[in-house]
Amino acid sequence: MFGFGDKPQAQGDLVKDSNEATFMADVVDASQTVPVIVDFWAPWCGPCKTLGPALEAAVKAAGGKVKMVKVNVDENQRIAAQLRIQSIPTVYAFWQGQPVDGFQGALPASELKTFIDRVSALAGDGGLADAIEAAEQMLAEGAATDAAETFAAILGEEPNNGAAYAGLIRSHLALDQIDQAQALVNAASPEVAKTKEFDAARAQIELARQAANAGPETELRAAVDANPGDNQARFDLALALHASGKVEEAVDELLELFRRDREWNDGAARTQLLTIFDALKPQDPIVLKGRRRLSSMIFA
Repeated sequence: MFGFGDKPQAQGDLVKDSNEATFMADVVDASQTVPVIVDFWAPWCGPCKTLGPALEAAVKAAGGKVKMVKVNVDENQRIAAQLRIQSIPTVYAFWQGQPVDGFQGALPASELKTFIDRVSALAGDGGLADAIEAAEQMLAEGAATDAAETFAAILGEEPNNGAAYAGLIRSHLALDQIDQAQALVNAASPEVAKTKEFDAARAQIELARQAANAGPETELRAAVDANPGDNQARFDLALALHASGKVEEAVDELLELFRRDREWNDGAARTQLLTIFDALKPQDPIVLKGRRRLSSMIFA
């Protein structure tokens, strides 16, 4: 598999025909670095005509994590005999020179994807996880521009990597580029949009927009102290607290608002709590404690 920093393989390099003269180079040698899927077929084989194009499309969709080699068994009978191909279509997956997985007959697209994913996992992630960790460290240390460049490079290799996509969004937020962050949200693929990291980044955009319009904390605190039943003032105070980095205090005020009137403003307190929880890591103590307290109120 390509390492981080290398360019992904061009689509034309992912699928090729092979024969007895090139099989060692195309499959055995190539599989030392990236899993190679070999499709054994013949022109007269009906199921092969369905499986071949579907398998090729699945391999290309994997974006370079696997390669595909097609072998016509009629023209390459020695290879077929050596690998004991008894019926076609037969598909083998090679990794580091050895057949490690495979199947016979045509499969539906969903099972083909499962097979491709399983084979792709043999080579790990090519260092992308380490790159994401490094980019997150840059972002934590305030080097948002460097983090954005690193996340973008990762997406160049794996466009649907939800962690990297969300990291790029958060990098723009750290640079006060809310509109650019929102544009990334709007352009996200369905695969990215399903990830928890993306949900967190989207919640952070909403909170960043709220922070830009947050009222003065001191005045709002005074308003709540003067009239504890002023729900709007308490809600605005929670926004101001969150904007100034006092997340736990903001959660406390929203929980108090929910306790007093859970239906106020169409359940705004609960909605805001869930937005804050989504923006944080699932195991953050503020999230764990806040969700527990919210649940106890809901089911009391």
